Amino acid sequence: MADPYKTLGVARTATEADIKKAYRKLAKELHPDRNKDNPKASERFSQVTNAYDLLSDRDKRARFDRGEIDGDGNPASPFGGGFGGGASGRPGYGPPPGGGFRSQGFDFPGGSDTGDMSDIFEGLFGGGTRAAGGGFQGGFGRRQPPPKGADIQYKLQVSFTDAATLAPQRVTLGDGKAIEVKLPAGLQSGTQMRLSGKGEPGAGGAGDAIVTIEVQPHRFFERDGDDVRINLPIALGEAVLGGKVKAPTVENAVMLTIPAGTSSGRTLRLKGKGFHKKGGGRGDQLVTLMVDVPADDAALREFVEGWAGRDGGNPRASMGV
Repeated sequence: MADPYKTLGVARTATEADIKKAYRKLAKELHPDRNKDNPKASERFSQVTNAYDLLSDRDKRARFDRGEIDGDGNPASPFGGGFGGGASGRPGYGPPPGGGFRSQGFDFPGGSDTGDMSDIFEGLFGGGTRAAGGGFQGGFGRRQPPPKGADIQYKLQVSFTDAATLAPQRVTLGDGKAIEVKLPAGLQSGTQMRLSGKGEPGAGGAGDAIVTIEVQPHRFFERDGDDVRINLPIALGEAVLGGKVKAPTVENAVMLTIPAGTSSGRTLRLKGKGFHKKGGGRGDQLVTLMVDVPADDAALREFVEGWAGRDGGNPRASMGV
């Protein structure tokens, strides 16, 4: 017959707090979920729990200290009631004193100790749930929730300008319903969006819809990180004399000032006209000017041939040629 004090490793004068502390420490070390391949640990866990059950009940502890019940909570005398053991004090098979039930080596009384046991298990393992009227559900471990439904994969093709401006998109789900989704900042081709509860139904709730974004190329815009690049043709007169011209952006056209004497390849920056950044803010639009020289213009040819400064200076001198 086990001595509950020795089982928990506490003195007979131990306080309730000492007993609870000793039990929590042992229960955490010996819990079957942490010792799945160690049957001895499971057996020891059962003994520790029985000992705590007895010593945490003031009435049972007092009766044990007086020798009225044994370490299993059974009457030490055959005349103590129920189907207890004989004079030898061997445990019987009757219900434990005070009502309740015994299962898998645990004695759960009908009194308030059941709630205390639940609190301990919840504190140690965080997964137990209290059944209606008291008690602790889930055996040794956490009860597994019912499985959710399967996720469904979708592909969403987004235009270049919609991706840059984060324009709302509509997605048609497998059940035929169309929903509007908001694009995330920092998106690019391959970015995935998770729509919670829009997947297959299941016992534990519906799965999710996984939407993979594909950004479509544009006929004259190109992406450079968070910036947008464009080659903008300008007339020879605009390049020579300067002026204002319309330039397209991912949102709308804006007026762009061309400095006089502009050469092809000069790049102007339009602030905040690029892609939305993941950390906030936006990239820029970089406009590279390309001077459009007429291929067959007799007047222009005649002017250049008579232009006194046509041979003035070598624009390739810096290249050593």
